[in-house]
Amino acid sequence: MSLALALALPVDLFAITVLACAIYYRRHHRTDLALAYVALNVGVFAVSALMLAQQVSLGLAFGLFGVLSILRLRSDQISQRDVGYYFTSLALGLVNGIGSSQPAVMIAVSVLLVATMYVADHPKLANRSRQRMVVLDTVHRDEERLKEDLEWRLGATVRKVEVIDTDYVRETMTVDVRFQPRPAPVRAPERTVPLARTR
Repeated sequence: MSLALALALPVDLFAITVLACAIYYRRHHRTDLALAYVALNVGVFAVSALMLAQQVSLGLAFGLFGVLSILRLRSDQISQRDVGYYFTSLALGLVNGIGSSQPAVMIAVSVLLVATMYVADHPKLANRSRQRMVVLDTVHRDEERLKEDLEWRLGATVRKVEVIDTDYVRETMTVDVRFQPRPAPVRAPERTVPLARTR
């Protein structure tokens, strides 16, 4: 192992540990995906470092990046947030494996990738707006009535509604809703009424 790769390996391991464990797992508590991100990152780093040592063209390396992306995105059990972490793990392995000859650039890009995911997925930003597919057991022909019904069901302020499907036979609607949760009302502490004394 060259000196450049000996430096790149701990940088890569530290970056993926921060991303998968300190950021992703602490926020979303999914051990399976955190492990998958670490395994993917280390695997891509090893393959890209080997290709760099064998002087394989960068076109093949980016071809590997594309193939792995397509294979993982065929799964329906991953949210768009998880896709972001997946691509970042993939990019970290590729950047640290190929960019080991330029340590300053490698470290700067790794910090940029991890910092971007930390900020983009911060709870103060991510929880402002949510998305959900809702199947209603009624058909609304008026958009305002539709928004009012969704706000009542979700207990939230609806920002945008897009009708995906309307079934007039079963009287159902499938809608894509973007909404902002309303803050929970603050309940006043209950006062205990003293029992009346009897003589």
